[in-house]
Amino acid sequence: MWPRKTWTNRETSGDAYRRLVEAFERLRGATVTTNIKAGGEEVTEGFGLVDSFRVARETPTGRMSELQIRISDWMFKIIQASEVLTLSRDYLRLRKPIERRIYEIARKHCGEQDEWRISLDLLQKKTGASSHRRAFKAMVRELVERDHLPDYSVSLDGDLVVFTRRESMANAPAVGFPRLEPETYHDAMTVAPGYDGYALEQEWRTFIAFCKSRAPRHLIRGKGFPDLRT
Repeated sequence: MWPRKTWTNRETSGDAYRRLVEAFERLRGATVTTNIKAGGEEVTEGFGLVDSFRVARETPTGRMSELQIRISDWMFKIIQASEVLTLSRDYLRLRKPIERRIYEIARKHCGEQDEWRISLDLLQKKTGASSHRRAFKAMVRELVERDHLPDYSVSLDGDLVVFTRRESMANAPAVGFPRLEPETYHDAMTVAPGYDGYALEQEWRTFIAFCKSRAPRHLIRGKGFPDLRT
């Protein structure tokens, strides 16, 4: 049986709840400090990301029945002013921290552009990855091959990493294979929790390419297939 998951793609086990509380504790302790200079005076202020949190669980089953989070006034104001970036719900499906960081960078810099390019060395510097350049490039190649990053497709052009917004790709003419709508990935992950929708798509495209390479042309045109209606 597959472990029960929620829209956050996290298990609902006791250990998962413990990690959830630990995450809130870290957020509760995170502080943003700003300084404002005006009228010959400098004012430094500190703001917390989360003021308080409350997790209620049913005693017999251990399942969470209520979750309350009070964000700081500062955080609430910047959300009201639309000064924060939204993230794809599929962001939570990324299991590697380096993949999450790359998505965050692409979301910030590419945004609604159809395409954004960055050198491999600068991308590694922005991620803070301490691995050898060769290992980092291999990881980017894996992103290219699996093509599972939410919102953006990744490709390599020499030593340039190219992020292409999937929505713009969906609106482009199909070349060789049909383009899938962005909602298709979400629907696939909803009916198949625990699976990577982009990886499944890649397997599907690989299988189609395999069939095209093995099947004779007259079969592709429809000749020679048995009549399945009889």
